[in-house]
Amino acid sequence: MKKDKIRNIGIMAHIDAGKTTLTERILFYSGRSHRLGEVDDGSAIMDWMDEERRRGITITSACTTCSWKGYEINIIDTPGHIDFVAEVERTLRVLDAAIAVFCGVAGVQPQSEAVWNQAERYDIPRISFVNKLDRVGADFFEVINSMKEKFGDEVVPLQIPIGSEADFRGVVDIVRLKSYIWNTDIMGAQFDEESVPDDLIETALSLREQLLEKIVEYDEHLMEKYLEGAVLDEAEIMSLIRKATIDTHLFPVFCGSALKNKGIQPLFDAVIEYLPSPEDLPPLQGSNKKGQTTSRPQRDDAPYTALVFKIYTDMERRRLSYLRIYSGTIKAGQKVYNQNNDLFERIDFLYKMHANKRERIEEASTGEIVATTGLRNTITGDTLAERNFPIILLPMHFPEPVISIAIEPKTIHEGKKLREILDLLAFEDPTFQVKEDPDTGQTILWGMGELHLEVLIHRLKKDFKLEVNTGKPQVSYRESVRESVVEEAKYVKLIAGQNQRGHVVLRIEPTERGQGATFKSQIRKTTIPDNMIKAIEETILSLFPSGIQLGYPVVDLKVTLVDGSYSETESSEFGFRAATTQAFHQGCLKAQPVLLEPVVRVEIVSPEDYLGEIIADLNLRNAEIRNISTKKKMKIIEAFLPLAAMFGYATDLRSISQGRATYSMLLSHYAEVKQASLEK
Repeated sequence: MKKDKIRNIGIMAHIDAGKTTLTERILFYSGRSHRLGEVDDGSAIMDWMDEERRRGITITSACTTCSWKGYEINIIDTPGHIDFVAEVERTLRVLDAAIAVFCGVAGVQPQSEAVWNQAERYDIPRISFVNKLDRVGADFFEVINSMKEKFGDEVVPLQIPIGSEADFRGVVDIVRLKSYIWNTDIMGAQFDEESVPDDLIETALSLREQLLEKIVEYDEHLMEKYLEGAVLDEAEIMSLIRKATIDTHLFPVFCGSALKNKGIQPLFDAVIEYLPSPEDLPPLQGSNKKGQTTSRPQRDDAPYTALVFKIYTDMERRRLSYLRIYSGTIKAGQKVYNQNNDLFERIDFLYKMHANKRERIEEASTGEIVATTGLRNTITGDTLAERNFPIILLPMHFPEPVISIAIEPKTIHEGKKLREILDLLAFEDPTFQVKEDPDTGQTILWGMGELHLEVLIHRLKKDFKLEVNTGKPQVSYRESVRESVVEEAKYVKLIAGQNQRGHVVLRIEPTERGQGATFKSQIRKTTIPDNMIKAIEETILSLFPSGIQLGYPVVDLKVTLVDGSYSETESSEFGFRAATTQAFHQGCLKAQPVLLEPVVRVEIVSPEDYLGEIIADLNLRNAEIRNISTKKKMKIIEAFLPLAAMFGYATDLRSISQGRATYSMLLSHYAEVKQASLEK
């Protein structure tokens, strides 16, 4: 397959926006599957895990490949729930482009905004699909306005809907100035091409003119032609859209209803027409062993380079590693070199994946996304590349877990098995951590939320046949300080007949929320030698995770070495470490230590009848209500709450609203624990 005939795309959105339903339609119309899978009845091909089908949501990113008009499309369907943010992060890291799906009723929801910003971080070209336009309350232009408000004027519609809600029947293509009307009797496989309806022609021409004004700057010749009043033809306009989209200066928007089988084929045409192939991408950027920037052309004739972006362990404990190949060719049975760990691994088998089904292949080359068995010491984020052509690709960044539970096996003899399986699960999921409580001896599991931990516990029980007991979820707190202090500490002690001496002066001060904890030295090297400053820095960095008073990690704190003294005959590394520890603890206690807790941004959509009860319940949870707005007949409440107050909220909200209200939440920031909660 020629590289210009390959597209690597992801489907991303807020939970319940219709990502998986859209993917199922793409697979059906491309001939990859022969039935329309549905999320609601558990028949979706891409939601293959038992928990996904039981809950009706996507939990793990699933890969598949299909063909469309002679092009090979690699698709990854990602989760929309905040608890599975790592799946979206590692997927976006290896994709060339993405389709962002938005609900035609709800518009830009919190997680929609979050995944869009994740894509921004990797500078990924995007097209958008406004879905569910057949639903009551759907409003395409209101969604466009919301997108422009949050993402900028680069958001530009290339289609507009024909009809709305129950009368939605097709779309107008403003580039071709044609209408596409779907026949719902034949599952959306065929549609009629017609002229633009009279009541929409003025809107279509106006949007077309706005589009041209935005994109003509991408070609001087076409700009001159446009400014001279000449008419640009369809191919010229599409070439400009493609350039602007690949440069992320334009985000085209399409529309339809995946559930009603309308609007899918033109969207998939747009994937081919406007999104990049591996040939459109610049040379791969990374670093060598010395940390120097290096690059690699993304071609088959270059040395092989691949990134391991996902690991999955099945119930037989067989490890499947997912690779994006950026250059060269990798074959089954080949030895490959792990640049991060400096060791050789062997590729046993290579597979093209279709959700959880495997199709064995003999080799894979530039631009392909495949899975392999045999990599036993390679983890998520590792680079595989020829030993003599070293390159380490840019790492992925995963958030720290925020919720924990205690776990223990129901029988003592299963303790070793439990630990082995937990280690396997932690190996595949960077946001899942397993720790031992040194005081109680308990095993503590850390994750991104209640649902994240529930799914992992379910896997232990169903996939690995382990019965366990679990405690109640606990929130991950942090510690910091309010005031700035300067603390001096001297350590002088005779140990084993030798003086151990250290003398430091530290300035301890708070920083803005979200800045982390840092160390800096401001003294001259003549005052304290480099090797001792290094020992002081190592000590400070080792003290940050252990807390100030309650043992929670320290954040938003800056420690500066401002003074000290050194004696060639008496000063020692041990003495400086001891003095540093003493100054840090004493200084933090004087700087008014505070406890911080994770705060989430919550958006609740409810009928007006239940507004009073919902707000009363939020007030009991110490919520800070920021805004209450009206959309159609629904009330939208935006609030910030402590994460600890959200445990069990789904059940309570369902009870208050008789199941008619919905909510979504997104981790926002850490804030001081209020006095009432602190005493509790």
